[in-house]
Amino acid sequence: MFGKLKVGVIVVVLLVGTLGGAVALGAVGTPSVSGVENRFGGVNETSTVIESDLHVSNPNPLGVALGGLSADYAVSMNGVEMAHGVKSGVDIDRGNSTLPFSTTMDNERIPAWWVSHIRNGESTTLTVDASVHSSLLDYSFGAPKVERTVETDLISAFNSTETRPVNADAPVVSDPVLYVNETSAQWGEVNESVTPIDMDFTMYNPKAFPVPVSEIGYTITMNDVTVGNGTSAQGYVIPAGGQRTVETRTLVENERLDEWWVTHLERNQRTDLEIDFYAKVRVTGETIRIPLDEMTYTETIETDMFGTKVEATGQTNVTSESNESASTPEPTVTTTSTDGGSDSTTPTATPTDTASATPTPESGETTTEDDGLLALGR
Repeated sequence: MFGKLKVGVIVVVLLVGTLGGAVALGAVGTPSVSGVENRFGGVNETSTVIESDLHVSNPNPLGVALGGLSADYAVSMNGVEMAHGVKSGVDIDRGNSTLPFSTTMDNERIPAWWVSHIRNGESTTLTVDASVHSSLLDYSFGAPKVERTVETDLISAFNSTETRPVNADAPVVSDPVLYVNETSAQWGEVNESVTPIDMDFTMYNPKAFPVPVSEIGYTITMNDVTVGNGTSAQGYVIPAGGQRTVETRTLVENERLDEWWVTHLERNQRTDLEIDFYAKVRVTGETIRIPLDEMTYTETIETDMFGTKVEATGQTNVTSESNESASTPEPTVTTTSTDGGSDSTTPTATPTDTASATPTPESGETTTEDDGLLALGR
């Protein structure tokens, strides 16, 4: 009995050694991963499921299944590992096979990615690495690396030279109380906790008396999730018949971004971004809180992170199958921006204008198709 067992072990060892040697010599076809397809699965307040299909080709002429396989998969964004998983006990038959598996991303990784994204000039390199290892052949074969560029442009549309009125709608003063002749925004220095946006408002006072602005307040929402709110740190006085630049800093609270991420996926990768402002001004001895409706900044963002998003019609927008000789199709991203401004023909209110002669612009909406927020490219 012992002799038969010993002979059996020797046969298995010789078989494995022969297969491994055959692979090394090219006598047995080498398995390979021809492509990988990724998509988002379920999402909840703590985690996001990433579902993947590895397309594997096994040209083994022996007509036997390769067992004892393990698949390893990782997704990173700007070097920040978002998800990593291993699936063991995988079998593939001769020919082409698809290996489905899933990994779980911790949503708490979203703020760390966001910080890297802003620091990198609103650009992210999304990388997907996948490989399969055969314990039988003692051989690993990997999928061609998937690498996509994620670029955003969140605040440039706030830069405007369009004149907009500030109306108090209060009996103590006639409207408009002020005009905003120009707005601009740029990123401050982001850290792990907050993302600052430095915003400037050039305000013109058409009145014959100075108008103090005690504060500018703001609220930032993404899909109705409040990701930042606050007020300016100092007050300003807009001189009679003159203008002055009011500086304010808005802060995105990074810890709230994982909550936004859930809504983005729940809405099929769609986000409605909105920044609302108000001002407190003092006229005729009374402080008035004025909503700055004409300066409300909104933007609608739609993304297709892996290029496999299914639209409402049930059709897949783009198919992403990675290989080194084929290019990744560009997804279609539509961005709608509204900053409450008017068209480009509106004249600017200046200190030389009188209150009665200062034009009142009409607000408009501009729709553009461009790289947009989180648009993907090669």
